[in-house]
Amino acid sequence: MTRYEPTASAMIAALRRHLRSEGWTVLRISKELGVGEATVKRWLAGKGVTIDRLERMAQLCGLVLGDLAREAEENPGDLAHELTLAQERALSTNIFLSFLFMALLGGVGPDEVAADFQVPKPAMDAALDRLERLALIDRLRSGRVRPLVDRALVFRKQPLRGLFETHMKRAFFELDYSQPETIYSAETVKLSPAGAAQLADLIERHHLEVQALAERDRQAHPAAAGSGWYGMLSVMRGLDMEPMRVDGISAWTEALGAGGAKGAV
Repeated sequence: MTRYEPTASAMIAALRRHLRSEGWTVLRISKELGVGEATVKRWLAGKGVTIDRLERMAQLCGLVLGDLAREAEENPGDLAHELTLAQERALSTNIFLSFLFMALLGGVGPDEVAADFQVPKPAMDAALDRLERLALIDRLRSGRVRPLVDRALVFRKQPLRGLFETHMKRAFFELDYSQPETIYSAETVKLSPAGAAQLADLIERHHLEVQALAERDRQAHPAAAGSGWYGMLSVMRGLDMEPMRVDGISAWTEALGAGGAKGAV
């Protein structure tokens, strides 16, 4: 591996990744900095950006220029936004391998994963080697692990979606939702196709916000006692409302006929 001095373009690329992961849109940046959207776009494209302007944008993510320089020094270039079918198939063969990749993608180091789950060093080394051969990570000379995939990736192919169906879905659907420690929110809304598309986008933005929260939490509480692994599932799908009509409304109507509205209540 050849080390190189970080260039302005590499630092800007690193900044773009941080801004995107923390939900900073061009519009939001322009309002915060008091400049036009076109100006922000030029800066993020590396046009007319100065050290002062770069620093101002870095501060939006709680970063200083040194942070961007260090990240740019080990910059892998453009990150993949989607896994190949072969990569997904390889990850789907082993639940630990896929979990390790997702943990690394979320910023959790292999040593922390090994400590949490008592993974023997030979097993961890073998898993990291496998992920590196799949071109999913780089193992740096410093000992750090660098993902080669954007953390905002979406699983669009069957293998990893099938893995979730087999191993993870039951963790959410077997929860006792009556217990106070189960935090959840559910909504039933009527939407146009355009509204449904906006809801899908909202779920994706929420995904990025949760990742950003986890990153901030690790920085603020790197060794907090009581830290644990939490699961969060955001899902949307068109509902089959026929059971409501057949079971709910029919039963309600029959109850009204039998005892009147007051009696049914």
